[in-house]
Amino acid sequence: MKILAVNVNTTRSMTRSIGEAARAVAGEGTEIIELTPAIGADSVEGNFESHLAAVAVMDAVTAYEGEADAVILAGFGEHGKEGLMELLEVPVVDITEAAAHMAMLLGYRFSVVTTLDRAVPLIEDRLLSFGLREHCASVRSTGLGVLELEDAERAARAVARQAEEAVAQDRAEVIVLGCGGMAGLNAELSRDLGVPVVEGVACAVKLAESLVALGLRTSKSRTYAPPRPKRIDGWPLSSRMPAEN
Repeated sequence: MKILAVNVNTTRSMTRSIGEAARAVAGEGTEIIELTPAIGADSVEGNFESHLAAVAVMDAVTAYEGEADAVILAGFGEHGKEGLMELLEVPVVDITEAAAHMAMLLGYRFSVVTTLDRAVPLIEDRLLSFGLREHCASVRSTGLGVLELEDAERAARAVARQAEEAVAQDRAEVIVLGCGGMAGLNAELSRDLGVPVVEGVACAVKLAESLVALGLRTSKSRTYAPPRPKRIDGWPLSSRMPAEN
């Protein structure tokens, strides 16, 4: 089984972290293939960057020359999943949706702990579009930018503080880590809080593996039917870019 894990930003160290988190939970025989977009921001923290990332991710996936059994969109609250589902027949699993679905299997209400406050409305909107907002007790911000999460100790303190308040004040029964860069914080945090803590990359890998193992693919009957044949100027982007040295 081959699963593409696609970063939404252009920071390759974060792509490697996403790949490591995916491999840590992948089953025997599952190969995780990391992809980094050729264009976009080094961290995705707003609507413009999110919509740009959606185009970049679709370009990166369509430019990939190998075969894959599933694709993981490794951006929390980011756009692009629906477009990928039109382009591909294999399952496309978004880490936002995967983490929230897993959380709902473990408790009645969950809280998301994310990065900057400006990301909160984006995550709330994506949860609403996925039909999962009703079970979300809160979306809390650590105040840290995506790239600041690479300072592991600082990130752990900030996430723990907001998670504790989500459990105590918002009555959350499960905590969802709301950024792919938070992978690895869940086990210790769960022990300290006494509630389940789920991380999106890990959840997406296990859901993708299950869909592939069950022989399930994206429905093409209506919503995610392939794009109608027509000329699309300037697409794909990668065909217009110089080869990377």
